[in-house]
Amino acid sequence: MTATIKYADVEVGEELPEQTYPVRRLDLIRYAGASGDFNEIHWNERVAKSVGLPNVIAHGMFTMAETGRYITDWVGDPGAIVEFGVRFSAPVVVPDDDKGAEVTVSGVIKKKLDDNQVVVAITARSKGVKVLGGSTAVVRLA
Repeated sequence: MTATIKYADVEVGEELPEQTYPVRRLDLIRYAGASGDFNEIHWNERVAKSVGLPNVIAHGMFTMAETGRYITDWVGDPGAIVEFGVRFSAPVVVPDDDKGAEVTVSGVIKKKLDDNQVVVAITARSKGVKVLGGSTAVVRLA
């Protein structure tokens, strides 16, 4: 993605380049260690299925973090994010195989604000299912 985005160079309706992130069970174990969230639905298939899930699911905050990564990769500066919020609409199901799952993130400029800020509407999908909806970031551009 781009390193420096200028406010004057973006337009309302402009689509950000789509990005796909892999999600494997090992990623979930690492995230559990970093976050302290060791809920078994994120690593134990038997437990996940016993509570009605189709399989192990990614942590919601892991999915949110990948979406934040998408915005920071686009703008080139994590400090440029002024506001960031997501709505979880479906889990990311992560099978126990060599491929795991993928989260594909896209965005569109919804509004230009004062002070070189833009509102980016963000969508994340996994296996064609929207896993984040109604998600936005306010980003200060150069």
